[in-house]
Amino acid sequence: MQTLADLESDYSFLDADDRYRLLIDLGRELEPMPDALKTDATLVRGCSASVWVYPMAKDDGTLHFLADSNAAITKGIIALVLLAVQDRPAATILATDIPAELAPFDLKSQLSSNRTQGIPNMIALIRETAARYTA
Repeated sequence: MQTLADLESDYSFLDADDRYRLLIDLGRELEPMPDALKTDATLVRGCSASVWVYPMAKDDGTLHFLADSNAAITKGIIALVLLAVQDRPAATILATDIPAELAPFDLKSQLSSNRTQGIPNMIALIRETAARYTA
């Protein structure tokens, strides 16, 4: 699995159009999320596009997230967010400063406010999920 650091080194050399393509490609690489899991309970509120995130606790104590969106760029954004937390223990996820991990990508200046408005909600849902697994 690619890391945020690996991705950032590629991302920093790209122009705006290629950054869009990279995000879209990242979204395409997401593990498929079955339609049955795309419910109101897994829907991230406050996003301009529909975004679903479904957590699974693995036997080794880590959390694995399935995610999808009905918009290609938004799907790439949630894929980017997941790179910061995927397959990590819940306590590690809670200790991770996800916005700081995403800061090098400067999404707010790269994408429209409509595209980025849901990112805090995506992060909040992931953190709330991790908190439930640490309780």
